[in-house]
This record gives sequence, C-alpha cells and structure tokens, in this order.
Amino acid sequence: MSSELVSKEAGIRLLKQGKRGLFHMVFSRMGVIVLMLVAQVFAFFWMLQVFQEYLPHIYGGMAVLTAFLVLYLINTASNPTVKISWLILLMIVPVFGVLMYVYTKMDLGHRVLKARVHYLVRESVRLIPENVTVQRMLDGECAELANLAHYIRSTGYSSAYQRTEVTYFASGEEKFPRLLEELERAKHFIFLEYFIIREGLMWGEVLEILARKAKQGVEVRVMYDGTCEFSMLPHDYPKRLKQLGISCKMFEPLRPFLSTHYNYRDHRKIVVIDGHTAFTGGINLADEYINREERFGYWKDTAIMLKGDAVPEFTLMFLQLWSVSEKTCDFIKYLSYPTLPPENTKGFVIPYGDIPLDSHKVGKMVYMDLLNHAQRYIYIMTPYLILDGEMETALRFAAERGVDVRLILPGIPDKKTAYALAKTHYASLLSAGVRLYEFTPGFVHAKVFVSDDKKAVVGTINLDYRSLYHHFECAAYLYDMPVIEEIKEDVERTLRQCRTVTWETIRREPWYVKLAGRLLKVIAPLM
Repeated sequence: MSSELVSKEAGIRLLKQGKRGLFHMVFSRMGVIVLMLVAQVFAFFWMLQVFQEYLPHIYGGMAVLTAFLVLYLINTASNPTVKISWLILLMIVPVFGVLMYVYTKMDLGHRVLKARVHYLVRESVRLIPENVTVQRMLDGECAELANLAHYIRSTGYSSAYQRTEVTYFASGEEKFPRLLEELERAKHFIFLEYFIIREGLMWGEVLEILARKAKQGVEVRVMYDGTCEFSMLPHDYPKRLKQLGISCKMFEPLRPFLSTHYNYRDHRKIVVIDGHTAFTGGINLADEYINREERFGYWKDTAIMLKGDAVPEFTLMFLQLWSVSEKTCDFIKYLSYPTLPPENTKGFVIPYGDIPLDSHKVGKMVYMDLLNHAQRYIYIMTPYLILDGEMETALRFAAERGVDVRLILPGIPDKKTAYALAKTHYASLLSAGVRLYEFTPGFVHAKVFVSDDKKAVVGTINLDYRSLYHHFECAAYLYDMPVIEEIKEDVERTLRQCRTVTWETIRREPWYVKLAGRLLKVIAPLM
C-alpha cells in the first residue's frame, strides 16, 4: 500500500468521511417513533370515517387495553421513573403508546444478543478465579468495600486486586502521547474497544502504529460501536482495516426495525496491551478529545492507565463482547500472558463492567454506594445529569447528612436536550445543599467520582439513563491509592474554572430552556 494510507497528519485515507444515512435515520428509534405517530394520526381519522357507528366500542376497547397495560406496568419490576413515563405516554396517546410499548418489550433483534452475552459472561467469569487472599485483606481493611466487591463479583465481574499501578490523565492531551508510547511497546496483542472512532490526527496516529504492529506480527483487534456507521465511518470500514492486517468489527450494527439508536450501545473505552497494560475512561478516538478540534469550547476529559494484576479483567471484558459474533474464542490464551505487576504498590483496584441485558445495574449501584458511604466529601464530574428518583435521593441525602457534595457539569453543552434536562434537577439538589458548578471554558466529558481522599471511580459511566440502564459500560474503583490525590487535585483545579449555580442563576434561566426541560422530563427514561 502507498504511504498515503498511513499518513499521520491527515489520518488514514482508507475511508471517506461517513455520512448520516437516510436509511438508518428512517429505521432508527426516532424513525420508528415518527412512523408510529403518523400511523396513530392516520388510524384515528380512518376510524372516524369508516367506523363512525362503532366509535363507542372502539374507544371502549382502547380504554380496556390501556387499563390492562397500566395494571401490567404497575406490577412490573422496572424503575418507578420509567413506569411513570410509560404511564403518561399510554394515557395521552394510547394507540401510539401501546404500539411503542409492545415494540420495546418484543426487543426485536436483541434476543440472540442477550442469550449470547449471558452465556459468555457466565462461562468466562470462572476463567479468572477470585483472589481469596486479597478479598480477606479487604475484609479486614474496609468492610463496606469488601461487601461491594462481593456484589460486583456476584454480577459476573471481578473482585478486588492489589499489585496494580494506576496512572491518571487529566485530559486527552495527557493520555494521547502515553497511549502511543504503550502501543509502540506491544509484542503480542493489542485490543481496542471504543464507542467513537473518527478520522483525524488522533486516530491517524493510532492507526499508523496499529498497521505497523500488525505487519510485525502483533495481533491487533479493533471494535467500535455500530453508531459510528450511522454518522462517522463507512459500512465497509472493517474490510478496509483488514487490508492493513487488523481484525475489526462493529458491535451491533444498526439494522432496520431491529435496532434502536440508543439501546444496547457499546459505550466502553478499553485498550489492552499484551495483558499487562490497560486504559479506560471517557476519551474516545476523535480529535475533539485531545482538543485538536474545537466543538464545544475546551473538551475536559479524563482517563486512567492500569498496569498489573487487574488488567486481565479488561481483557476479559473486551473478549466477551468481541465473541458475541464469533463461534469460538480462546479466552485462556489471552488471559495467560504475565501481568508484570509493579513492586511496592498500595491500595486496591476493582475493575467492573455493566451490561444492559440483566437486572444488575452495576454502574448505578457503585455510584450509590459511594454516595451512601461518603463521610466528608464526594466530588463528581459528569457530562449529563438525567437522574431517576433513586439517584437524586442519594445525592440529596448525602448532602443533607452533612457531606460536601459537588457536581461539575458542562458550561457549554454538546446536546441542548440533555442540558435542559439537567437543569430540571438543579432546584431540588440545591435545596438539599448539593453544590453545582458549570465548567465555563467548555464541555466536561469526564466521568469521575472521588470521595474522602480514599475512594475514586474513573470510567465511562455518565449520570444519565443511557449509561445507567441502556449501555455497555466499564470503570475502575480505586481505594487507598496514591493516584486518588491526583484525581482530587484535578477536580479542585477544574472547580476553579467553573461558575457556581445559585438560585439567581436558576431564576435567570431562559423560559424556553425551563419549558423544554419540563416537557422532556416526562419521556427522559425513554430517550
């Protein structure tokens, strides 16, 4: 291939910039919603013309069906906020509401995915046995965290690890050169799993290394979420990477009527190198994440690098989703590489994933555990604040019992709907003593919790319904590690660049933002 294919500055010229396909727009969740709305309007007027004499019977049947679904919903085990949204939808637009609910519950196209993921998690979790010695040490040092580790293990993921070094990156610009450096050192395999890959300098430099490493005999695998095809990469991009010796696949490509745009997306960001080094955090492979391109002011993001015994858990997470479309996968081969643990490390690490296909909401439970056990302070950075009743109550209760609760949110939003929804929680949180801040230089994309100088979580999990209920996610829980001080210092630096949310700023918010937030809140769990 010509050198043009591996140009760093222009990115890899294997592709033309992806375009948002009309086909996928029509058959995405929004397309289905619009189609059902049109169908309801058409059906309504059609019934008025054709069945005038039977209208009382039709309305009666609709009322009975709506009542049946209302009773059914009330008795399900779903989140109360989600129930309220469905109930309102059913009462206001019964025909559309019934059709949408049935469509959602049928879960077309995802039943095979659910069965396959459950099988892979169940069969592969035993390949990394629990470290009983570390668990006993944790029992003696912090009983509450030992209980949390037991819970995470019971959901199909790891317990606690020692002998792991964690490096914190306070921006994409900090992570990027270190990522390139570690990729250059790869000798056996490189696994990359990202929500977003977009052509540009960042991906160009990464891909140049991946292509060269593949030529040297290193096994390279790249997986990205199917929504990239929707707006960023062409459909045949995996074939184009194959020309460079790179195995590549989309996770859950969008399919007509069988896909929804928001459900079951792979929102993880994972890099694993030779089984001894892993990266995770909020940073995707696109130029705005390293502020090479400006989209919403300065892009504030974070990531961590792990070296040591905790890394195979990220290898396992990657292989579980990679294997969804594979007949076989040699998990043991990739879990058998030495982890090369550093010497004289302190503290504990719990890597964990979250899948939207079971009843365990691990990401949400870990966040609530942090809030419920915080004693002095808990600082949070999140790009979105779209809360259910339980999470809002946990935030309020932490503040009401005297904990210093601070949330850092974007000053310049990437999505106006999410921005309006976040502001619907401001008054409730502020009245409980939660302190709210907006990052004036731009957009906060970091997903960070830090508490009491002892605990922190860095990962991919936002404080919104998509991350907590609908996406594949991952993170690392850090306890009593030196890096926690760096995380706290970064949060405090970020706070100094924020404006404080007050009752006056809430009062001065434009009326149309307040109205949009209140209207959208009705359907927020379904977005």
